Amino acid sequence: METDNCSIVERGFFMWKKRIVAAVVAIMAVGLIAGCGADKSGSASGNKTYKIGVVQLVEHPALDAANKGFVDGLASKGFKDNVQIDQQNAQADQSNLNSIAQRFVADKKDLVLAIATPAAQSMANATKDIPILGTAITDYKSAKLVNSDEKLGTNVSGTTDMNPIDKQVDLILKVVPNAKKVGIIYSASEVNSQVQAEKMKAYAKTKGLDVVEATVSNVNDIQQAAQNLVSQGVQAIYVPTDNVVASAMANLVKITDPAKIPVFPGEENMVKNGGLMTYSVDYYKLGFQTGLMAAKILSGEAKVQDMPIESQKDLKLVINQDTAKRLGITIPEELQKEAAK
Repeated sequence: METDNCSIVERGFFMWKKRIVAAVVAIMAVGLIAGCGADKSGSASGNKTYKIGVVQLVEHPALDAANKGFVDGLASKGFKDNVQIDQQNAQADQSNLNSIAQRFVADKKDLVLAIATPAAQSMANATKDIPILGTAITDYKSAKLVNSDEKLGTNVSGTTDMNPIDKQVDLILKVVPNAKKVGIIYSASEVNSQVQAEKMKAYAKTKGLDVVEATVSNVNDIQQAAQNLVSQGVQAIYVPTDNVVASAMANLVKITDPAKIPVFPGEENMVKNGGLMTYSVDYYKLGFQTGLMAAKILSGEAKVQDMPIESQKDLKLVINQDTAKRLGITIPEELQKEAAK
């Protein structure tokens, strides 16, 4: 009887031990599967709440669209209810940018989106550890945010809004074929605008155009700068994707419209606010593209330093027909057809 009882006890012990081992193996297997899924999907998983900071230089339609696109891009990959997005607007004030950057660092954000060059520069100066993505930035290298667009060497990546400046100048010549003198107005404090201005002047020179520059420090300077260009007899004005001018296009066209001088801006929202036409990126789509990059970083699929700067391939021709009528300009049929596509 004692032998039989011992056998029963031993069998029970071994069965219990096998069940424990099987349970442990099953739990480990589930964990491995879940872990592998999170690494490769680029989507949200688990119960973590991610802290994201968004710093926007100033309010104007292009930057607002990029901001919305970023949030929607994140949401498309499952980063919606599990993210806390801290939205901050610096109102074009450098001290505000610095304060926001320092607060984001102190709050230990998981990732920061910087909208426009000065915002990205302030964030990059504040931290070398937190992943920073930029959007609505023209030239990351010139802004000293990366070593190159392919080999970053920093904690900054993102999307560029570089527009085709040669095509913009060609656009001016198609609409104003007899143009000899073209003006350019931009903020001297914005690196992205300086880069575009230099490229525009270089290309315009190859087309035999004389370029007259006017720079501004803030929106209050725009009307005086525009009056200077008008007084010098410019026949058209080019405006880069400049945040200062973009936030106050009404101030510019208030001077240029009475003089019948068309303004060719660097992006579509500036056209909608009084400019004549442009080849433009879609800032909502640009922001959305940046949101997808952010999802890859948060999910662990990619590291910011390994993500080359991305650009938008599809540009669209945007024409403000009301401006054309107001200025008495006839848009060439080929451009009308292209814009209608």
